[in-house]
Formats: sequence, structure tokens, C-alpha cells
Amino acid sequence: MKIIVVGHGMVGHKFLEELHQLASVPTEVTVLCEEPRAAYDRVHLSEFFAGKTADDLSLVEPGFFDKSGFALRLKTRAAAIDRRKKTVTTADGEVLSYDKLVLATGSVPFVPAVPGRDRAHCHVYRTIEDLRGMQASGAKSKSGVVVGGGLLGLECAKALRDMGLQTHVVEFAPRLMALQVDEGGGRVLKTKIEELGVQVHLSRNTLEITDGAMARHRMVFADNSHLDTDMIVFSAGIRPRDDLARQCVLAIGPRGGVVIDEHCRTSDRHVYAIGECASWNEQVFGLVAPGYDMARVAARHIAGEAGAAFNGADLSTKLKLMGVDVASVGDAQGKTPRSRSFHFTDELNQVYKKIVVS
Repeated sequence: MKIIVVGHGMVGHKFLEELHQLASVPTEVTVLCEEPRAAYDRVHLSEFFAGKTADDLSLVEPGFFDKSGFALRLKTRAAAIDRRKKTVTTADGEVLSYDKLVLATGSVPFVPAVPGRDRAHCHVYRTIEDLRGMQASGAKSKSGVVVGGGLLGLECAKALRDMGLQTHVVEFAPRLMALQVDEGGGRVLKTKIEELGVQVHLSRNTLEITDGAMARHRMVFADNSHLDTDMIVFSAGIRPRDDLARQCVLAIGPRGGVVIDEHCRTSDRHVYAIGECASWNEQVFGLVAPGYDMARVAARHIAGEAGAAFNGADLSTKLKLMGVDVASVGDAQGKTPRSRSFHFTDELNQVYKKIVVS
């Protein structure tokens, strides 16, 4: 059986590990990886700024590809899929055939359509190459802004702090981590983050980025205020990378992403999708745990385990942000009909807890 895997991120590599362990079906596996390096830990990317190397972050055990016999093709981008002929064409024009195709293309950073967003020293926070660009800018900067106050944005703010920059977070919503915490939790989180030396600017809509008077850039906001900074990092969420699926006319979910069934098969039974590029039950999951579950299911289904099924995801969030413990599980906003909530707030010690019960 010829299997092509498009993408070699965390979820793509988990699929390869699962497939290698099963090893019940003779397979010829080719992995197309757009990046110049094999899979690495994106969850702990900020540790790169604390001294970890690309090798430290690698998820690939030494000798994995020799042992498995899988072929990893670095710097190789899949450009087109022909589902009728069951082929993938690379950006270099090479045509590869498959029996089963696995899309593990992940996501792309969302960059708001702000004039000036493509200026020098404006970055996204996604790959190790992005981080190296940030390091180069940071070496020539005194201040930095992260656009986005969600999980990734706050991780990125830690990275700027680790570089010794005067750090700001600019968020469009009225609170930080708007999906995971409510107003009370957001208030405590903002205080804690600011105590660590990061300035937080909420409810800010950036209209344009121009030349700054006090620094390299000036961010102009809709409320007529502005903020001058030397470098800007966009970390305002992600979008499923589903361009290949659209090109070969696979079904796409209402929020983007390749529609999959409980076996992680797309609308073509020979094509699977896993991770952030997949849409299950009209949901796209931006966390790694559901992606790992999909990888296990897809590998087992391809190996012949008909009962392997993906049944949704645990969307709990637990992280330590710059020394601040944040955890969120289930319905944090209390949207469940007739639910009741209990709150505990200790303003002196900056503790906030809430439980919602149906």
C-alpha cells in the first residue's frame, strides 16, 4: 500500500509513529514536509528564546526513519492533488501516486488585513524560521508588540520578555483569553500579566501600521490612540490550511477545514485529514490533543481496524504562562441552558475560580 502524508508537524509525526507501531500492513510511506526540518514541538516554541535549540524541540527519535523505512522529503511542498488519478504533484513538478493520502497540513496564522502589516520587522509566530526572524529583529529592538491576547499571543509575549524587550499585548476583545475565561477571570489574568512587566491594551482595533515617531512602527487604533514599537508579532489565531482540499474539491466545513467522518476520512474514502486542517462535526480543533487522537484513528483505520473512531475532543486548557497558572475545562462561559455558576475571587492574592454546573 502506498501512503502519502502531506505535512510533517506534530500530528503528522504522531500518525507515522502509530502506523509504524501497527506495522500489520506492508506500506510504502512518503512524507512531504514543506519546512527544512522534521517535526518539532510547536507547543513549547517559546522555550527557543530561553535557550532551547531546534534539536532540543525535535519530536523525531534518532533513527526513526531508518527503522520505519518511511521516506521523509524536506523542503517539498505538495502543490496539487488529482483524486481521479490518485496522484500528488509537488511544487517541483514531480508526480507521486498513492493508495491512501493523509492531509496533515495544519493551519496558517491569521494576520488581520491591516495596512502596513507586511513592513519589515513584522512577524508571525508559527515556525522555528519565524522565531529566528523574531530573534534577528529583537536584537535591533527595544520594544515589541504582540497582536493577539489568546493562548498563543501570551506565549509569544513571554518570548518577547525573554528577549529583554519592553513588551505589549494588543487585543481586539475586551479581555485576554476570551475563549477560555470569563470577565472576572480575564480581569485577574490581566493584572497578573501586567505585574510581570507586560503592558496589556484591550478593545483595540488596529487601523494601520505606519512609521513611528519614538520607534520603528506606529500602530494607529480606531479610538484615535496609538502605540509606537520596534517590532510587531501577529498571533491573533489560526486558520485551517485547507487550500489543497479546496483545489481537489473535497468537502469543506462551514468554518473552513476538510470535512472528516469518525474514521478521519474526507468526502473521498481514499483521503484522510487529521489535526488543525480537519473539520469534524463542524468543529476545527486548534489544540494538539485532538490532533493526536485523529492521528491514532486514521492510522488504525488504514491498517484495517474498522472500529477505530474519533468521537470529539477534550477542549480543556491548562498552561503556565510566565509563571501564571491558567486552567479552563468545559463550558467556561456558562452557556449551557439553565446552568448555574459558583465564583471564588481573592483580589489580594489574585486568585479566581469558577465552576459552572447544569
